[in-house]
Amino acid sequence: MSISTAPTAHWFHACRVNDIAPWTGVAALFSRTQIALIRFGQSESIYALGNFDPFSKAYVISRGIVGDVGGDPTVASPVYKQHFRLSDGVCIEDAAVVLPTYPTRIEHGDIFVAIAPVH
Repeated sequence: MSISTAPTAHWFHACRVNDIAPWTGVAALFSRTQIALIRFGQSESIYALGNFDPFSKAYVISRGIVGDVGGDPTVASPVYKQHFRLSDGVCIEDAAVVLPTYPTRIEHGDIFVAIAPVH
């Protein structure tokens, strides 16, 4: 019998979908983890990425420019303009740089984000 030692993610309530204007993001702090919640378009498509921009060394991803590159939903850092795919956090200009991504779910208009505990 195998016993998993992987940490279990905790779901945190973030805000309501309508608290985030379409095509923008907001920052949220969960258990010492700063996250950028990005609303892609008018829909309830919410993505959660790490808010730390590794190029500028600042917590600014939530203030980035939301759009797409080649059909992939992205956010561009407001500082040096690198684009990060919302689906997996990969930087379009430098695939070796990846932002952490977090699962989200929406229940009755409320956004929840899953964060694994840090040990």
